[in-house]
Amino acid sequence: MTEYIHWLGHDTFRIEGERVIFTDPFRIRKSAHADIILITHDHYDHCSPEDAEKLLGPDTVIVATPDCAGKLRGNVKTVKPGDRLTVKGIDIEAVPAYNTDKQFHTKDRNWVGYIFTVKGQRIYLAGDTDHIPEMKTFRADIALLPVSGTYVMTADEAVRAALDIKPAVAIPMHYNSIVGTEKDAEKFADGLKGKIEVKILEKE
Repeated sequence: MTEYIHWLGHDTFRIEGERVIFTDPFRIRKSAHADIILITHDHYDHCSPEDAEKLLGPDTVIVATPDCAGKLRGNVKTVKPGDRLTVKGIDIEAVPAYNTDKQFHTKDRNWVGYIFTVKGQRIYLAGDTDHIPEMKTFRADIALLPVSGTYVMTADEAVRAALDIKPAVAIPMHYNSIVGTEKDAEKFADGLKGKIEVKILEKE
């Protein structure tokens, strides 16, 4: 179910379905071609112009928040929470992503996560967020959730988020780069044992 999802570290995934989709490219080690790049917000470890540049082909479409647009080259489509669009046949929905008890990602900035459909499966990329009430309304088959705490949800909070979203599979992210370790991913997996399948992906 997740063999086409590759974790490149932090919040960066390469998802190879009908199109090649990269999420929040950061510290990309080798150039590749992306059909679509999804960027959740303008912090340097998510909106990295030099990393996005490594993935640009002549027809790449970047979907990003307005505060990223001026930093990026190419075909950029801007979104805010609640927006829906179809890019190269891929249905994409921008959903809220924000902190509830810290000031790193405040709700008024209109930063986002994404729910997008690949191979008939709805994939939720949470972005930098806490466990927020809106998650009860999200429908996803696969959820990519931050687990490191500090700037985002802790592993325990991510467990509660997953139980709200009820995906078939949850994949931890946002660790082993700036903050967080494998222990956060393992704690997340332990918290969902017997409830939701958790796949801890090897970094490529």
